[in-house]
Amino acid sequence: MGTDDRVRVTPGIARLHASPALAGPGRLGLVTNHTGVLPDLRPAAPALLDAGVRLVALFGPEHGLHGSGQAGESEAARTDSATGLPVHDTYRCDGERLDKLLIDSGVDALVYDLQDIGARFYTYVWTMFDLMVSAARTDVRFVVADRPNPLGGLVGEGPLLDPAWASFVGRAPLPVRHGLTCGELARWLNASAVPEVAGRAAELTVIEMTGWRRAMDAEATRLPWIAPSPNIPTPATARVYPGTCLFEGTNLSEGRGTTQPFEIVGAPYLDDRFAPALTELALPGVHFRDLWYVPTFHKHAGRPLRGVQLHITDREAFAPVRTAALMLATVRRLYPDDFAWHTANGGVPGAGRRHFIDLLWGSDRLRHAVDAGEDPLPLCDPPAPPGRWAGDDVLLYD
Repeated sequence: MGTDDRVRVTPGIARLHASPALAGPGRLGLVTNHTGVLPDLRPAAPALLDAGVRLVALFGPEHGLHGSGQAGESEAARTDSATGLPVHDTYRCDGERLDKLLIDSGVDALVYDLQDIGARFYTYVWTMFDLMVSAARTDVRFVVADRPNPLGGLVGEGPLLDPAWASFVGRAPLPVRHGLTCGELARWLNASAVPEVAGRAAELTVIEMTGWRRAMDAEATRLPWIAPSPNIPTPATARVYPGTCLFEGTNLSEGRGTTQPFEIVGAPYLDDRFAPALTELALPGVHFRDLWYVPTFHKHAGRPLRGVQLHITDREAFAPVRTAALMLATVRRLYPDDFAWHTANGGVPGAGRRHFIDLLWGSDRLRHAVDAGEDPLPLCDPPAPPGRWAGDDVLLYD
């Protein structure tokens, strides 16, 4: 099927722009960042104002309204220069503080429009969840302008999160690769998780996309790709991220500080055994290339590292979570004296400090399996295909 024959996807924000009444009445706050654009790349906030939508405030997630903040950062701006609207920073804000922020903002409803990338530990979905909880507690309506899952919606990977390991990289029992859109996630969270925290569900509306099908990945949508955060520059990065993000929980570089974050991993102690050992695994849809690189920031900044680049050869066959789990097991087996796990704050494990890999994985089972030299693949299977684990009634698309 040629490019011109493909169905054009219209995201929820474009439908809202065309029909402002879809958001309902009252004063609206827009939860957005630089990814909140119309298909012609016009920023959504000023476009919605021009269309007559009654926006009174903007709310930014991790990385900030303009997406300039690195991991664990936001932005200091308090007024948006393009619209003159106040900007409220939601990052690291939850519970009563977030309730107060919503009340003080004066909004009657929130419209959520952020581009997710389909992995449990990407924080935008948990910004959505925390805001839904506060919206339920403060009688603020919640509207999701839906966008595609860039990994498609047919495949899931990894176990459900164990609630004992809940954090801002996973607050509710999702698989690592969940296969849902943000609108579908909102429906599931509002039915299963929001009432447990807020005491009741939020008043939720999802503005559905048109033209999106579950088999579509980012390239198939014909929508422009905008890096959702500084270290997800391309669709190829998003494709490997549900797996190689697990290396954030180790002393290996996951490629931050380079032009190919998450597509490459390396460490000072890796050598010429690593790439051949991964190649011998004959993993589907991926080739491993031996390489050297020097990160400009983050782990091992300024040091020459050896590692591998993941070259995806078959997007449908490639399984990022299974691939990364076997990569971790290989590193641990080849370099037992050098490999180490990191804590949630990037330090060495100690009293009261949790391993970050456990927060990312959603339990300590992967870490224990790798340390014991066991096969991690049985841990990587999802509980069921998307829709089955969440309930078919949350699905909005075929």
